[in-house]
Amino acid sequence: MNAALRNDWGAFVPGTRAHAAPLGRGVLDGLRFAVKDLIDVAGTVTGGGNPDWAATHPAATRHAPVVQRLLEAGATLVGKTVTDELAFSLEGENAHHGTPRNPQAPGRMPGGSSSGSAVAVAAREADFALGTDTGGSVRIPAAFCGVFGFRPTHGRVSLDGVLPFAPSYDTVGWMASTGALLAAVGHVLLGPDPASAPLSLAWAQDVAALCDADVRARLEPQARALGARADACAFGEPAAAALQAYGVLQGDEIRRHLGDWITTRHPRFGANIAPRFAALAQITAADVGVAERWREGERRRQHDALQRGVAFVFPTAPCIALPLDASTEQRGRFYQNALAINAIAGHAGLPQVTLPAGEVGGSPIGLSVLGPPGSDLELLALAAAWRTPEPA
Repeated sequence: MNAALRNDWGAFVPGTRAHAAPLGRGVLDGLRFAVKDLIDVAGTVTGGGNPDWAATHPAATRHAPVVQRLLEAGATLVGKTVTDELAFSLEGENAHHGTPRNPQAPGRMPGGSSSGSAVAVAAREADFALGTDTGGSVRIPAAFCGVFGFRPTHGRVSLDGVLPFAPSYDTVGWMASTGALLAAVGHVLLGPDPASAPLSLAWAQDVAALCDADVRARLEPQARALGARADACAFGEPAAAALQAYGVLQGDEIRRHLGDWITTRHPRFGANIAPRFAALAQITAADVGVAERWREGERRRQHDALQRGVAFVFPTAPCIALPLDASTEQRGRFYQNALAINAIAGHAGLPQVTLPAGEVGGSPIGLSVLGPPGSDLELLALAAAWRTPEPA
């Protein structure tokens, strides 16, 4: 079989593989990239991981600007990647296209919703890949698949040509096989950083407290070696407050942007996704008002703390990747803790990089650095200098 058509790891959307040749020359010459199936590629339907969405929408007439810029920098597009349905998950499953197989943790989920993008990079079917990140959908799969991942400052990368989920939280992020490549992609997609002070790293104890003990034990020494000499608290209030506000505000935006289509089309959703969409009907206007006020206060607090040059360091995920046969209880605990951790960046629109940080029990784990708004290139410089530790 032609290597370009192989799909050994289930990373790519089934069917004819999308392809686009470079449109110029630049720092990405000779490199291959993949694109999450929430981002437009000309001539291809953006399917959103759901066959009913794909059947009711036409093919894109042009590339999303983020894809266009990568092609102009010399990269070759080698396919669209599987996503959890309409991005509403962190586990990495898709009931219609199949769950991409985690090359670094057989028998475990790849993390989502940018599951196929992480798997494509981890399996070396692409050198780097685009994903979207609303509540952790680049950071979690990058950590679970042992690759580098980045969520930019909100608004730094265009969302034009991207299927909207919860736009005030949505970002286009990317994953790469090396920190140097993660940074090179960033230099293509980001404008220059605003002037900022050197970062002073601090270990976020309250975030670490949400994580399994073996994950904390493996990652805290690495955070200290990276330069996190001080301790800090990243949550202004108990983590449950961040989780509650995120669930309400994300849910309200999903309902506003996708609700009419769901109501009129009655799409088929997988068994683990359908209840999440159904629960959106329970969100009230009063809930939204309370959550909006909370978020505004949290944004001001985070920006004030981080503009003083602090960057928080903490585990990207609360545990290793879930087993494929994870129980409902395991899924629920993971989803709640992972969303609370990854909502910190979302509430305040902050950039975050996740670094592959070795393994626990044979499964990859990631170490995150969350910086001030606009510190994207500084975080990518940390990634470029990072050396993944050998297994313990």
